[in-house]
Amino acid sequence: MADAFSFRPYRDADEAAWNALVAASQNGTFLFDRRFMGYHADRFDDASLLVERRGKLVAVLPAHRQGERVASHGGLSYGGLVLADTLGAQATWDLMRALQAHWRGQGVRELLYKTMPSIYHRLPCEDDRYALLRCGAQLVRRDALSVIGPTPAHWPPKRRRAITQATRQREELSLSAHDGAPNEATEDWAAFWQLLDHELQARHGSRPVHTLAEIRMLASRFPAQISLRLARWSGRIVAGLVLFDTPAVCHLQYMAADEQGRRCAALDLLLEQAIAGAQAQSKWFDFGHSNEDEGRVLNTGLAFYKESFGASTVVHDHYLLPC
Repeated sequence: MADAFSFRPYRDADEAAWNALVAASQNGTFLFDRRFMGYHADRFDDASLLVERRGKLVAVLPAHRQGERVASHGGLSYGGLVLADTLGAQATWDLMRALQAHWRGQGVRELLYKTMPSIYHRLPCEDDRYALLRCGAQLVRRDALSVIGPTPAHWPPKRRRAITQATRQREELSLSAHDGAPNEATEDWAAFWQLLDHELQARHGSRPVHTLAEIRMLASRFPAQISLRLARWSGRIVAGLVLFDTPAVCHLQYMAADEQGRRCAALDLLLEQAIAGAQAQSKWFDFGHSNEDEGRVLNTGLAFYKESFGASTVVHDHYLLPC
């Protein structure tokens, strides 16, 4: 058939074509760039695909394989098909069925399809969800993302009071921002990572997903997309944010404050500026999800904290597609 889809596995020689499609796509972000995906390549058995129709590259699928299951992609916050152009509901359904047949021929029994939240799309692009249903996929996980819309709104009174308090202490409290490129930012990344690691271990028993070396390397590769924002009290770092900036969304990847930072509401001031900056560019602000145990548990305290800034919920779905 002239309109049939064909698939081929990603190879290093495809990097330029892959990255060009992601950059021009309606639903891609820099997380799908192979320069980003490469930082954890040793942790996953890559099974990414390039999708062609009529001899033209029309989509890519970031993925990795675990035995008889393929996931899209375990090392990324979101996934699914990244499209050069909207194919339409029927063609996307045809593509999904062809994808099932392809994986079945490779000995794969199921595809864990991690969708991209709708707020990240540059244009409406949810044909894959329709196709997943028609192909027999089951919803197996739903995370609750706390997000703030691109239109400025009034801040809740509690946060307004905290911000006012922080603003009054500006003689002692100062704010700064760094991307990953300037050499002078290196010490700031190291100091904040020490604070972040300590706070995550002490308060949540966890560690940052990225090591210091990884986040510095990624920030140097994507200086326009990854930034570090810091608050200092009398010159000492007391709070900070790491932001991942995409065409439609500013995502809060990390945040942390020490005891002094919490006392002076430094995070509130940093978040106010980050949210205002996103809205000035007509972007959503995404705090991320507050779920545990594969989405089955909501960390109510964390969710309430985000909602106290005026955030509300957008869901992020994961489907299991039989092959």
